[in-house]
Amino acid sequence: MSKTAAPGTSVQLYSVRDAIAADLAGAVARVAEIGYTQVEPYAFHQRTDEYAKAFADSGVTAPSGHAPVIDAEDPDVVFDAAARLGMGIVIDPFVPTDRWQTADDAKRLADRVNELTVRAAAHDVRFGYHNHQWEFTNKVDGRPVFELFAAQLAPEAVLEVDTFWATVGGADAPAVLRSLGDRVVAIHVKDGKVSGDIATVLPSSESALEVPDALRAAFENQMPAGQGDVDVAAILAAAPQALRVVEFDSYAGDVFEGIASSLAWLNENDK
Repeated sequence: MSKTAAPGTSVQLYSVRDAIAADLAGAVARVAEIGYTQVEPYAFHQRTDEYAKAFADSGVTAPSGHAPVIDAEDPDVVFDAAARLGMGIVIDPFVPTDRWQTADDAKRLADRVNELTVRAAAHDVRFGYHNHQWEFTNKVDGRPVFELFAAQLAPEAVLEVDTFWATVGGADAPAVLRSLGDRVVAIHVKDGKVSGDIATVLPSSESALEVPDALRAAFENQMPAGQGDVDVAAILAAAPQALRVVEFDSYAGDVFEGIASSLAWLNENDK
């Protein structure tokens, strides 16, 4: 019998993207068999009907999802798809490092997120952003540019903090979560090595999916929750309100076994 997911635990389907590409319905079913009752799809507006059927067939829900909205020509297409899937939160997962350099950059991005938050609300959806490491590595007058960005968000805008990447970027992730409070509606839970190529090599400025070989290899050093350098227990304690979303950018072993191990650890340790 599969283990039942702890309340508030989801998994980013990007973790199993190869299986999704080969057989979306089968991949979602396998995630459900592991014990996840919630999932976080990516680019869901491109395969909305397929996702809807797979979720219904497998009995999972999608409280949140990722899509590139900040640069979208028609964001309402994404928000419409989210509403169709019963999704309450849409997160843009990637704005490259070259657009996180200055105070003006932070304001420009915050203004865009605020604008999109209003548009999302018309679909009964909340909107927000998901970080990588550069939003914390890049500084303005000694402050992470992410701080400037977050300070200018409208109260209705939300954040999904990738706690692994925040740690890689040199942040005290639990302190960041405490400072942001209820604005953090979800966190990415992942673990692994936080130094070396993973801290210094960046993906392309076009897409988080395009990464150099050194970074791809460093991704494979990611580990199930509780097995790496990240203080996952302290992170969970700092954000009790946040949806826990397990994710691997990559994994050296069987990624389904990886997400199963993370789920088991969360069920045991996320009290």
